Amino acid sequence: MSLKQKLQEDLKSSMKNKDNTKKSVVTLIRASIKQYEVDNRVELDDSQIIDLIAKLLKQTRDSLDEFKKAGREDLMTQAEAEIEVLKEYLPQQLSEEELNEIVIATISEVGATSMKDMKHIMSSIMPKVKGRADGKLINELVRKNLQ
Repeated sequence: MSLKQKLQEDLKSSMKNKDNTKKSVVTLIRASIKQYEVDNRVELDDSQIIDLIAKLLKQTRDSLDEFKKAGREDLMTQAEAEIEVLKEYLPQQLSEEELNEIVIATISEVGATSMKDMKHIMSSIMPKVKGRADGKLINELVRKNLQ
């Protein structure tokens, strides 16, 4: 079953089960897919849909940070629930240890010695962990390993 079909089935089941959070997140994902396809006149495959969902997850996490700064408990709870639903459609996330191993291996592959090489390291790591790790965490690990 393709990811689009899974989203369609999950939308139906969330409507039947009156799961409003899941319904709204799945509707958002489907609308984003449709918008991208119409704007670019292409048909997205599963890997491109995963990229789009990862982008939505990043936006939601950024919103969560802003809600925390503003002290909005109600919006924080909603954003956390949305994050959990978005994660269901992404591949299994890498642990920090696994990610650190990949970062160390990539630093030695690239031959990086300073922060000037950050661009090369990140461009080499991101395809390896596509959809399975947060770029912010990767950036922090690279910085920590280059010091």
